[in-house]
Amino acid sequence: MKSENEVIDPQFIIDRELSWLDFNTRVLELAEDSSIPLLERVRFLAIFSSNLDDFFMIRVASTKLKVESGASASNVAGYTPSALLQEINEKVSELVNRQVNCFHNSIKPELNRADIHLVHWDELTEVEQSYVKEIFDTQIFPVLTPLAVDPSHPFPYISGLSLSLAVIVKHPESGEEFFARVKVPSVLARFISTQKSIKTRFIALEEIIAAHLTELFPGMIIVDHYAFRLTRNEDLDLEEEDSENILETMEQELLRRKFGPPVRLEVDSEIQDILLNRLISELEISEREVVKYQGPLDLTGLGTLADLDRASLHFPAFKSQMPQDLLDTEDVSTDAFFNLISQKEILLHHPYESFSSSVVRFIEAAAIDPKVLAIKQTLYRTSGDSPIMEALIEAAQAGKQVLAVIEIRARFDELANVRWARKLEEAGVHVVYGLMGLKTHAKLSLVIRQEESGLERYCHVGTGNYNPKTARLYEDLGLLSADPILCDDLSRLFNQLSGFVSEIEFKRLIVAPKSLRKSLIAKIEREIQNAKAGKPSHIRFKLNSLLDEQFVAALYKASQAGVKVEIVVRGICALKPGIPGLSENITVRAILGRFLEHSRIYHFHNAGSDEYWIGSADLMNRNLDRRIETLISVDSNDHKEQLDQMLSLYLSPSIKRWQMDSKGLWHRVQLSPENEELIDIQEHFIRESRARR
Repeated sequence: MKSENEVIDPQFIIDRELSWLDFNTRVLELAEDSSIPLLERVRFLAIFSSNLDDFFMIRVASTKLKVESGASASNVAGYTPSALLQEINEKVSELVNRQVNCFHNSIKPELNRADIHLVHWDELTEVEQSYVKEIFDTQIFPVLTPLAVDPSHPFPYISGLSLSLAVIVKHPESGEEFFARVKVPSVLARFISTQKSIKTRFIALEEIIAAHLTELFPGMIIVDHYAFRLTRNEDLDLEEEDSENILETMEQELLRRKFGPPVRLEVDSEIQDILLNRLISELEISEREVVKYQGPLDLTGLGTLADLDRASLHFPAFKSQMPQDLLDTEDVSTDAFFNLISQKEILLHHPYESFSSSVVRFIEAAAIDPKVLAIKQTLYRTSGDSPIMEALIEAAQAGKQVLAVIEIRARFDELANVRWARKLEEAGVHVVYGLMGLKTHAKLSLVIRQEESGLERYCHVGTGNYNPKTARLYEDLGLLSADPILCDDLSRLFNQLSGFVSEIEFKRLIVAPKSLRKSLIAKIEREIQNAKAGKPSHIRFKLNSLLDEQFVAALYKASQAGVKVEIVVRGICALKPGIPGLSENITVRAILGRFLEHSRIYHFHNAGSDEYWIGSADLMNRNLDRRIETLISVDSNDHKEQLDQMLSLYLSPSIKRWQMDSKGLWHRVQLSPENEELIDIQEHFIRESRARR
């Protein structure tokens, strides 16, 4: 655990929430980048909006609860909850203004030039209005439920992230005005084509509904209407210790989540004060939690447009290649496939190398192979139509012993995982939920096979989820192996996850929360001692988040000792590089692009005996202390060389990147000092993978 005396001056720590907003700013900068294909920019804008939704549902909600509970202590970055909430609101306001400006002043005009038009109702031709009216009558109207508010109809419950229309209607005889709410159905497309066969003109769903309000309130006069959208606290509070059945408890908690307190109200900038005040009062939300901007609200719906089949407006088509070490195995038997893995470990780099032809194939081959006796698998997130899940079901139905360690607390995938857990149990799979109080985030598979020589084991260890869909979009690493030492480590770990094992020693694995923190700290300390002794020293990390203050302190200490520290981080980073006397030997950069950088690599020079570790863990308190995480040592010299080349390229001055300065500010670097365009590292890997065909 963290040492009590590891205290860092708050001026040298970047707050977690503000650092996350910096990350989402980088996503927004991709949407603003006119050199990126147009529909990909549209997608980045949708991703930015979705990220912001998640941020409010979890992080802002947590900060708000601290404020409401009266907490006033400053965090490690020096912010009290109320000061942090104010800073968040100011920063979000700035980002939303940039988002709106990007959409209306850049994206929309360029869409128009590409003959993709977002139009309003009064801009439709008669033919288009007739076509859209038919869609409204047949597909939209039957789904709508107008909810009036009067003495016999209380203000309706507004679900989180639902887009709604606030409507003022007036009785034609009495002149009395009433408030009503119409929910815009999330089950329908956010933007509707105004023509049957030509996909060039689109209208927002809420505009179609607004144009037909008289049909929802027949006989009433429509006085006014505006769109609004509410965000609720959707963090879960699962009390496992008081639970006799964690699956049932999770199902109950998911129901409770729907009724979390409001944390944000998005409204159209032109909404009338009287209507806004009504919403604020009824929803019991403060004025500072209101976000006003020019519609359309909820730009996550832009994903509909981003999916348009316009090749020239997308990144060039890319297909993952067969992993080089599996090139000649496409049509071989399961015997030959497992024999290949037994001969040497196979390092995988997704999405450049195919996940389906390697990892999915590994599980599917095990499911149908009569020599396979058992399969053990951790599952954190997967797709709704997962071939891996189907393979596990098929294996269980064939009589194999199948163990699935399902993390039903994986945020926002809880419901999907609960459903998979039920389905797997029905098929005869042994489903467990890991250890009490700890999320299982490790990415592990183990196959036990009966061969002539006896029982043999095969495994896969990765940095990413067993999700074939995201594997096409996430950059990750994996290792297929039959190494007896590694497989024995996995056997012991799976026994710990499914049984009652407390003390385990591993040889190629470092496992959180037992040993990961102290092992990595010890390796940093070894680099420090090497530097002090005049030996070569170097630390290189590629990861998603660096937040834990003990590691920030350790890396500052390493820098002060003269250790060169290079960090590639995608998201949160609490550390400030380049501060004289503290972190002048540290550099921090970020890479964002068409793929989400997700792999974790930890490299320690170790005075020339280089160590490389890959796995599921970031340097955050939750990963180190509250999750089952694994890092695996990469032992093959060839694989070490591959990882060295990969890290060297990620850290090269010749690639496009974001660089952090000593004040913690990020700067985008796309040109060399000679004003030449730098290399897109993801495009480089794509070209490399194609060249290996």
